[in-house]
Order: sequence, then C-alpha cells, then structure tokens
Amino acid sequence: MDESTTRGWRERIGPLIRPVSTTQWLVDGIIGLLFGLAAVVMRGLAVTPGPWLTGTTIAVMLVALMLSRVSPPIALVVVWAGSLFQIATGQPPLLANAATFVVLFATAAYGSRLVYWAGCVSAGIGAIIVTLYLAGPFNGYANGLEGLGYAIASFLAVLFALLLSWTAGALFRSVVRGRDVRRAQREAEARAATEEERGRIARDMHDVVAHSLAVVIAQADGARYAAAVDPEAATRALTTISQTSRAALADVRLLLTQLRHSQFGEEQAVGPQPSLADLEQLYAQVRAAGVDLRVDVDPTPLGTPPTAVQLAVYRILQEGLTNALRHGDGGPVDVGLSWLPDRVGLQIRNGIRTEARGSDGGGHGLIGMRERAQLVGGSLDASAEAGSFLVRATLPIRAAE
Repeated sequence: MDESTTRGWRERIGPLIRPVSTTQWLVDGIIGLLFGLAAVVMRGLAVTPGPWLTGTTIAVMLVALMLSRVSPPIALVVVWAGSLFQIATGQPPLLANAATFVVLFATAAYGSRLVYWAGCVSAGIGAIIVTLYLAGPFNGYANGLEGLGYAIASFLAVLFALLLSWTAGALFRSVVRGRDVRRAQREAEARAATEEERGRIARDMHDVVAHSLAVVIAQADGARYAAAVDPEAATRALTTISQTSRAALADVRLLLTQLRHSQFGEEQAVGPQPSLADLEQLYAQVRAAGVDLRVDVDPTPLGTPPTAVQLAVYRILQEGLTNALRHGDGGPVDVGLSWLPDRVGLQIRNGIRTEARGSDGGGHGLIGMRERAQLVGGSLDASAEAGSFLVRATLPIRAAE
C-alpha cells in the first residue's frame, strides 16, 4: 500500500488517538477499575469452560472500555475481537459485555465519519451474531416455532439495546457540534464587529489626517509667500497651522486609543464625534486655507437629525472639501445642503486642474465617502462634469433613526 493510499485511509478513519485530558484519564481509569472488579465478582473465574478464558474475555473488554474515549476505532476492533473470542470458546454472556455499549456510544460520539457508520453497522451485525449464538447452546428452544419466536425476540431486544447506545452517542455528537457551531458563530461575529470598528477608525483616521495635512500644507505655502510682503498674514497662517495640527493630533490620539482597545478586545467608550455644530469650524479651516467656499443650506434642518446622519454629513463634507483643496483649480467651491423631512441632499462642486480631468473618482477618499453614505443607508456619486468635479449624496433620515 503506497503512501497516498495510507494517507487517504487515515483521513477517513480519523486520528487513531484523540487528545484526552488528565481528568478524563483519571475518570476512565476509576470507571475501568470498578467495571473490571464488578465483572470478576459477578461472574467469577472458576466457571466452565475455564477461568483463564473468562479472565481473558474480561481483560479484553476492559481494554476496549479504556480505549473507547481515546481511540474509538481501536476500541471497536478490540471489542469485536473480545466478542468473537467469547463466542468461539463457548462462554456465556458476561457483565463485561456491557463494554460493547460504551464502545458503540464512543464511535458515534467521537469517531470520524467512517467510524461513526462502522459503529452503526456493527450494531446490526452484532445483533444477528448474538441472536444466532444465544439461540443455540443457552436456551431450550432451538427448534420449532417456539425457538424461532425466541430468536426474533432476542434479535429485536439486542438490536434495540445496541442501537440505543449508538443513537445516544450520535445525539451527544450533535449537541457538541451545535455548541461548537454556536461558539464559532459568536467568534465570527466578534471578529466581524472588530473589523467593522477598525474600518470605522481607519476611515476617521484618513479623514482627520488628510484634511488636516491639506490645510497645513495650504497655510504653509501661503505663509512662505506672504512672509516677505505681509508678516501679519504669515502670522495668521502659522496660527491656523498650529490650531489645526493640535486638533488633528488630539483626534489621532483618540483614534489610536480606540484602535488599541479594539485590538485587545477591550470595551471602550467611543469618543465625541463631529456633528452639525462643528461644520462652521470646518468651513473656517477651509476658508483660512485660501478657498473661496460658498455654502447654501436650503431648507435648514427640522429639529435635530440623527447622530449617524450628522457624522456622515460632516465626514463627507470634510473629505470632499479636502479633495477640492488638494486637487481643485483654486476657484470657488460650492456646497449645497438640503434638509428634507425624510432625507438630506448633499452636493459639492469645485473646478479641477486640467491635468486632473478625466479621473474616474476611484481614490481611497471617494471610496470612504461612499462607505460613509452606505453606512446610513444612503448613496453617493462622484464624477467630473464639464471641467468641474461634482459629488452628490443622498442620506435617508428616517432609516437612520
């Protein structure tokens, strides 16, 4: 038999030795000791056809019992060997034969698929062999209808007992597998929640860093050119850089703290998230970077929109204005917000440089904006139109509630 054939049989039979804890070994040892003593006491060793034959059968059945948990396939082979030896030497039924029920339970509970069905087939074949054996030397109804009725009753009783043990093992197997499936499902849900939280943190990190760096770069360039002509303008630019950098550093520290807690599976309180009240500060940062920002809000919000919608609006505007600052042609940027009863419409339009035209809008920032919109059940489109770059988003309000 070549190596591939041997490997195939091992995969079907499963591991011959199962890992068993020290406690399980101790419990099995105590049970095996008590079982062996009970078998010897109940039957005795000075019986026909000889004490050594009975002792051998008891010893073999005891070995099968001890192996039932740690190796169901070997235990099944051993219990078959002990049963056939008992029948061949003409021994009567023994208490040690109860090990057969334990082995059948183990084949269904712990065995591989092949061993699982081997236990079921063994129950049927064993019932037939036991019936034929008992119908011969150990009853007085070997012939006639009375003997046939006894044989049928014996077969049904033995088959029921053997299959009951095997079925109990199969039910135990189902319970254990169901518990493992539920545990794996909980772990998968926990991993999915962790990945979702990390994705949210990554999106926030991208928005914070990209926007802050864009403002800082624009202010730094302006300060460098204005330093010789207008020192006060340079001072204002440096002040804006300082404020923006400090705010970005605080946000990054908060996000890194959340990410660290998420990595170690700890629960953490989510830090304060931007809302509509922070939009004016966002607009001020963009205008301070030299952008001609025009904002039109019509109609205005009715009441207080859901927190998720406020956060999505802020992050989409933050990323859209950052893109306009980085890739725009320096012209005006138009922002439109329409707070309707059931949804909010958002639009950002800015001119684009000639070399940037023809872009399909597939950058990471635009992907993040689409994800922001989808998280609250909305949609977002971004495309270049007639020399301008246009971002349109629709976010449902009632669905977010």
